[in-house]
Order: sequence, then C-alpha cells, then structure tokens
Amino acid sequence: MKTAAVFETTLESYLMQIGDVDLPSRAEVLGASAGDGALTLPLYGTPYRISREGIFDAGGQKANFTVSVVLCRYILQCPATAPEPGGWVTYREFRDAAPLTGYFTTNTNKFIETTFAGRLSVLKEACRHLRGGFAETSSFDLAVVFDFLPRIPVYLRFNDRDDEFPAQSSVLFRRSAECYLDMECLAIGGTLLAGLLISEAEG
Repeated sequence: MKTAAVFETTLESYLMQIGDVDLPSRAEVLGASAGDGALTLPLYGTPYRISREGIFDAGGQKANFTVSVVLCRYILQCPATAPEPGGWVTYREFRDAAPLTGYFTTNTNKFIETTFAGRLSVLKEACRHLRGGFAETSSFDLAVVFDFLPRIPVYLRFNDRDDEFPAQSSVLFRRSAECYLDMECLAIGGTLLAGLLISEAEG
C-alpha cells in the first residue's frame, strides 16, 4: 500500500507540473499532435492524450503508472530545440546509465535472448505486429527499428543461437535520447519493448 501511495504521489506531482506547461508549444520538438490544450503522443504505436486532467488512451482508459511517468518525463524534459539524433549507442554508453545498466541488460537484452533463442521466425512475426521497420544487414539475423516515442527510436539487433554461440540481443538508442528522457525512463523503454514482443509472440 505504501508503494502504491508513493507511485500515486509521484504521478500527481508530474501532472501538476504538466498543468503549468504550455503543451502546444512543445508539440513540434516532441513530434506530438496538439489540440484543445493537450498533446497526443504515440508510445510504441499506441496513442495517448496528455493533459492536466491525466493521461488516457484512445479508448478513454487511464494509462498505467509506467506509461504515464514516461510520457510526463518526455514532455517535462523537452529540450528548447530538437537536437541532432546522433549515432546509435548502447544503453551503457549514456553518461548516467551505470546504476541501471544491470537492470537494463537483465530485463531487456537477456529477456529477449532467453525468450526467442531458437525462435527467430516467431520474433520476426512479433516485430511485424509491432510495426517495426526491418533493416537490411549481413551482420545480424534480425535488425528492426521501433518508435518508442516520436523522437526516440530504438534499434533491436538479434542473432539466433547456433552450434557455437548462444543467442545475442542488443537494444540501441540514438545519442540524442538522453536529451528527452532520464536513464530510468530509457531503461523502461527497453523493458517495455521486450514485454510487448513477448506478448505478441504469446498472443
């Protein structure tokens, strides 16, 4: 109960800060749609409406705590101008990532590896269902780009297991991602992707 109360207090604080923001003024930099004083942002393809009243999906259902926090942080951390995307980097290459690198590796890369080892075709189909953009590369069995948020693409690279090596997975971000979200929210972006892929595979 105490944990739930802390979560609720955290979200209420973010929503109060959202209420003080001129949301339409941030639409262009964030890649959002603006209307009636609110912003609409897609998170892995699912649109959410964000305003001082709360965060809701297209069906009017309130977004869960994790999604709500990520969307609030994305809006509140909005840079003055959109930075250059920069190159692809692993999570651990971000300046402040060290405390959460183990979490990210376990709950994103390792999770994908253990779930989809020997199931490359299943992973490909799950990526299609999530509307990933397949990249041509001879270095990996599968390379797919997803839109975590409009200005934060993520790049999944996967090599299936063979007689010599276990399955290997990596999830990369553009260097500019740290301008839009803190390290906790970027880590959440990786775990959300892993969870969505697994849900699609089991669905």
